[in-house]
Formats: sequence, C-alpha cells, structure tokens
Amino acid sequence: MVRAVLDHLVVAAATLEQGEDYVETRLGARPLRGGKHLAMGTHNSLLRLGEKTYLEVIAIDPDAAAPARARWFGLDTAARRAELQTAPRLIHWVAHTDDIVAACRACPVECGEVQAMARGAFEWRITIPADGHLPGGGVLPTLIEWADERHPADTMPNAGIRLVALAGAHPEPALIRSALAALSLADAIKVTFAATPRLAAMLQTPRGPVTL
Repeated sequence: MVRAVLDHLVVAAATLEQGEDYVETRLGARPLRGGKHLAMGTHNSLLRLGEKTYLEVIAIDPDAAAPARARWFGLDTAARRAELQTAPRLIHWVAHTDDIVAACRACPVECGEVQAMARGAFEWRITIPADGHLPGGGVLPTLIEWADERHPADTMPNAGIRLVALAGAHPEPALIRSALAALSLADAIKVTFAATPRLAAMLQTPRGPVTL
C-alpha cells in the first residue's frame, strides 16, 4: 500500500525578501535562508512547523540562469507572476513518500515526471510536470522522496508554530479525494467544491491561530 505524509507547505513570492516579510508579519517568525535550486533557477527560505514538517518560501532567483525547462510550482506563468506582484501567498503543499515511483503509479491524477534534485547537503526525488503546473491547481500535492533519513526540519529552530489543518477546494473534488485516498492522504486535507482551486492552512502561533 502506498503511503505518503505531509512534508511541507509552499509559499511563493515575487522575491524571497517579500516572502520572508510576509511570513514574519503573519506568523511572528522569520524563515531562515535555505539555499539555491540550480536546476530550477529558484531559491528558498524555511520555517519549522513540527517534526519533519516545515514551511518553504520560494521565489525565482534573480542571480540564477533561467532553466531550459519550465520552473516548478507554476512560477513561470504570467498569471502566477502577476498574482505574486500583489502579495506572496500559499500556493501548494508537498507530501513525502518512501517510494515515489509506486506513488505516481497509484495516483489516478498525473503527478509529473520524477526528477532528481539537490540543495546543499540534501538530495531528493520530486515530481514535476513538464509544463511546471501545480497538480490539482495546488490542492493535490507534489510528491517527494528524500535520499536518506535526514530532513530539512531536523536542524531548524523551533519557533512555536505548528500546522493545525489543511483545507482545499476544487471544481472536481471527487477526483482530488480519490487521488488523495490512493496516496493515503485522505485525512491530510479536507477538500470541498469551488469553481477555482483554493488552498488554506490553519496554523497555531505564539500570537494565536492564523490562516494562510
């Protein structure tokens, strides 16, 4: 049986600084710089949300060469770029599995190609659609398989912030629920109907509950 668990949330921003400011303003803690994804022309900052769980702020790296392919998380689309010029926002989530190939086969919705990636000391395999789109409009997770037991959250400071619940909405909620069930993620997110895909994360912070 394929099993996946929530790994991290993805907040996208026009610049990494704007994303860090946004998270700090909303949650009361500033994400720490992670590093660069050379193959994708992006860089990130990270904030611990619990054991093996974190929030990632991601943005196009202005100092990096543009990749030969579409960037992940829809960052190259005109719609996404225009959206992020207004404000950073939660756009997606990523789920960890120990067998990413089997997970892709089990999922009734196309997950994308399995690509090998690295950042600093971390190596992983991750699903990326050829055109960079978000699976299920962001409601269905990207899949990741870490190369070993090490995880980015292991060495992050505890900011007293934790994920309480994840909720999504989609024009075809039954299809999304079916895909989540195939990945053992039916309880990870509540999915309802909406004309356009939406994602929301409820977090507990030292300031009280906050929704992104």
